[in-house]
Amino acid sequence: MNIWILNHYAITPDMPGSTRHYDFGKELLKRGHEVTIFASSFLHHGERKELKLLEGEKWKMENVDGINFVWLKTFSYQKNNWRRIINMLFYMHRSYWLGKSITQTNHLNKPDIIIGSSPQLLSLLSSYWLAKHYRVKYIAELRDLWPQNLIDIGELRKNSSIARILRLLEKYLYKHAAKIILLSPAAKSYLTSLGINQNNLCVIPNGVDLSLYNNNLDNKQEKGNIFKIMYTGTLGVFYELDQLLKTAKIVQDKGYKDIKFIFVGSGVKKLELIEKSKELKLKNIQFVNPVPKIKMPSVLKDAGAFLLKRNKIFYGSSNKLMDYMASKKPVIFSTSTNDSVAQKAECGLSVTSGKAEDFAKSIINLYKMSPKQRAKMGQNGRRYVEKYYNIPVLATKLEEVIHETTN
Repeated sequence: MNIWILNHYAITPDMPGSTRHYDFGKELLKRGHEVTIFASSFLHHGERKELKLLEGEKWKMENVDGINFVWLKTFSYQKNNWRRIINMLFYMHRSYWLGKSITQTNHLNKPDIIIGSSPQLLSLLSSYWLAKHYRVKYIAELRDLWPQNLIDIGELRKNSSIARILRLLEKYLYKHAAKIILLSPAAKSYLTSLGINQNNLCVIPNGVDLSLYNNNLDNKQEKGNIFKIMYTGTLGVFYELDQLLKTAKIVQDKGYKDIKFIFVGSGVKKLELIEKSKELKLKNIQFVNPVPKIKMPSVLKDAGAFLLKRNKIFYGSSNKLMDYMASKKPVIFSTSTNDSVAQKAECGLSVTSGKAEDFAKSIINLYKMSPKQRAKMGQNGRRYVEKYYNIPVLATKLEEVIHETTN
């Protein structure tokens, strides 16, 4: 089967960010399918810049481990302002018009199914239009819920004209999708509240390529006895990163000089966090630029931190959490729910979000544990992702959804 995936932000392993569709694509190739991913050539993580295209090029097709990546020229931006909106419009326009013509030039075969992946809804709209053009089914994959998540984090007013327009667009796109893939069961109630049929919904979370981590599983603490708490990924508004700074301050004031906090990534809050760490006179904080996905196993150290904002529903699926667990690192998990992955997998410690004192206490408790106790938590996490979040397992679910849709 010829599968087209439209993901504005798709990347290859040599870039920082989520490799969800590259990972699925590799697995689907093994099963005899052809996979093409339409993505922006503009790097959206870290130092935002043009990566894949030469000056004057509007698009280019690159074969990456058998997967056809179609890189599209889009408008550049540095902040979340009007330029980012133009960037989204460029992606929608170019993915649709190139998608229509690329089969006529014999660069690609016609698709049998088209998957449009959010967060931004315009990539779903382009996917829907292309599906109508080729008279095939369209699957909507919701990696984030816009506009709801924008409303939840205070980036968009609930009753604003933009929010209302996005509400109308999302309902239209969801109702015209043959299937809707969610990354978390938490999103099901939201979709049904919009009148979407439960039978059209399926959950396929983010997974992890476990083979990347097989050579980095010794779990030995580095020389000098420094105990490193890692936070990797987006330094954005959806996570309690201010609380992590407060936690670092508490740990520092208690005299635990061997505990260090490492932030690996970029995002809209990075500069603010750096300034705040200076104000708090933190000596146990380090900020590191984003690293390519393929290098993530060598970056992760003693434990991982995962902090969601208080009372915010997480509709997605965390790549960073999968990375921590795949590398056998214990996780300190801070959410508003009593039903965390850390508790299910018994792979770390779980505290209520918004309580820096409790988070600091958990970190100190983890630090004081024996290496054997921490190793057991790490092993539990690894077993859990092997069972539920291994890419071949999730690719099988995706393949089943595709067959159900096309038969």
